Amino acid sequence: MAICTGCDTEIDVDEFDVDLGDQLSCPECGALLLVTGLLPLEIDLEGDDQETDSSESTGDEVDDDG
Repeated sequence: MAICTGCDTEIDVDEFDVDLGDQLSCPECGALLLVTGLLPLEIDLEGDDQETDSSESTGDEVDDDG
């Protein structure tokens, strides 16, 4: 059993049938979830880490050389 980090819905997942890095889909909200830990089973929203990385650099910086 795991909890969707997007909507807090309990998801019935057999922790012996998944591996680290597997993707799951929440049946309630449709969020893409990533298996980040085993025994105990841990899942996180797919792309959570990527969002924080992309917000650091938007590509709009101006180079003042010159």
